[in-house]
Amino acid sequence: MTIENGVRLVAGTLIVFGIAVSVPECPLYLSRHVLWLPAFVGFMLAQSVFTGICPAAMILKALGLRSGAA
Repeated sequence: MTIENGVRLVAGTLIVFGIAVSVPECPLYLSRHVLWLPAFVGFMLAQSVFTGICPAAMILKALGLRSGAA
């Protein structure tokens, strides 16, 4: 797995999780305030386009994943 794929996997998982546990009908319902999690993930993805700084990519790189750019 590359860093780029890892970032997409982490972001997608956090977004789906945040939305799922914000639905009152969900057995794992936490609060509607958990919707801030997918909003934050989306904001961080957008800012990384402009700044080139992606905390998730930094963490995945530290865990040993390699970049897909050869």
